[in-house]
Amino acid sequence: MSKILFVMTGADHWTLADGTLHPTGFWAEEAVAPYEAFKAAGHEIVVATPAGVVPTVDKGSLAAEANGGQENADRIAGVLTSATELQHPVRLEDVNLDDYAAVFYPGGHGPMEDLAVDADSGRLLTLAL
Repeated sequence: MSKILFVMTGADHWTLADGTLHPTGFWAEEAVAPYEAFKAAGHEIVVATPAGVVPTVDKGSLAAEANGGQENADRIAGVLTSATELQHPVRLEDVNLDDYAAVFYPGGHGPMEDLAVDADSGRLLTLAL
């Protein structure tokens, strides 16, 4: 099937207006749900981050309260652990959009720290739209 690019945050914090660094990253369910759907449909997932850093999951997104209970929280954590694509991201600045059938941006607060102001992310969005 097709290759799908997951553009993910490389940030592990969000700088608040007062300068405080708030620990964050990507929101687990916002990556896992589409990851599972695309993989089940037979697609290849490639993860890209600024500078190719391994993305950090927002610890709050792994809490039982954020996932409808501990069983689902554990399942989501397990998917993240087994998703080898997350451990080997490509450099966002090296991505050629022509290599991908689709681009997906998992959410969370981390993207506000880096992807919202990243020139390469902006370039990909402009080309994709």
